[in-house]
Amino acid sequence: MDKVVYKEFSYKITGLLFKAHNDLGRYKNEKQYADYFETLLNKNKIKYKRECHLNQSFEGEKEGRCICDFVVDDKIVIEFKTVKFLSREDYFQIKRYLSCSNLRLGILVNFRQNYITPKRILNNELLKKDLQINL
Repeated sequence: MDKVVYKEFSYKITGLLFKAHNDLGRYKNEKQYADYFETLLNKNKIKYKRECHLNQSFEGEKEGRCICDFVVDDKIVIEFKTVKFLSREDYFQIKRYLSCSNLRLGILVNFRQNYITPKRILNNELLKKDLQINL
């Protein structure tokens, strides 16, 4: 049984990320990649929200603390980076976004690399709940 979260849809999104990197190269800034990616989403008629404000993660947290680059089709959080190396903080950032948004899948991509390697990050909290319901 195939248990890959949003397999076909995430494959399509990843293809658009590769296209953005191939077309623009590796020396643009995050906003330039985001602008081009947004154009690709529109051409492919894919629903999205850009610079999306996510829900508060705890009572008392000020609004607007969690702003992700994209939420695509209300399914996938996408976070762009243009750094030499991804850090643990980048990984934890997208984990926070998944927790706040209650979505199952995030994709973290660093456009500064010669060859991008989008990272699929799962919302383990939500997946555990799903497993308990299915048992």
